[in-house]
Amino acid sequence: MADRLAGPGRLMGKVAVLTGAGNGIGAGCAEHFREQGATVIGVDISGADRDCDLTDEAAVADLFAAIGAEHGRVDILLNAAAFATFAWIEEMTYAQWKRTLVGELDIVFLPTRAAWGLLKASGRASIINFASANAAHALEGSAALAHCAGKGGVLAMTRQLAMEGAPHGIRANTIAPGFILTAATRAHMESEPALREKVLAKNMVKVLGEPQDIAHAATWLASDEARYVTGANIAVDAGATAW
Repeated sequence: MADRLAGPGRLMGKVAVLTGAGNGIGAGCAEHFREQGATVIGVDISGADRDCDLTDEAAVADLFAAIGAEHGRVDILLNAAAFATFAWIEEMTYAQWKRTLVGELDIVFLPTRAAWGLLKASGRASIINFASANAAHALEGSAALAHCAGKGGVLAMTRQLAMEGAPHGIRANTIAPGFILTAATRAHMESEPALREKVLAKNMVKVLGEPQDIAHAATWLASDEARYVTGANIAVDAGATAW
């Protein structure tokens, strides 16, 4: 049993909807889920299987109605889409604050609510959300006020979803990534050359993460191997938050 679960095809037969699948962590997870046998519907504002503004309530409802009509259920919902404004409190406008909370919280709430009936139809569904070290710790020198609030909200929301989903066979967990190399973070490192050394100094394991590192953890949470795991937050951060 253990060998069968750990081998290729760990998500065989599962219908997976991944938001933020157009790039970065979402794209990495979508690729890995496909390799593991899932039927993947990647969603993003553009450049994915289904283009959708995930902050538009009606558009999200239409998206999942179409998915339901085609597949009848959703076994995996991975909410990787997010956007935020980073600014110090004295500089952040109220509009930027509200936009960030939409981009951190609403963008998780709307797809999850729209998918809820399809997740219930699965009977053994997995929701995977993305928290952050910023959900529990402030980072010195980082102007991440609204982002911290948003990720803290995702962490709390996911615990509640775990409770509400349990009677329906729905598990809900978060992954808290460390610094992951994506197009956006590579550009950030180019603009701030000292960033790489700051990240490596904080990491216990002196390497930078890649989307595949998150995809492996997400695959486990999405699979039946993790049937006894819900309400958990999995840090994938080279030990950065362990000391």
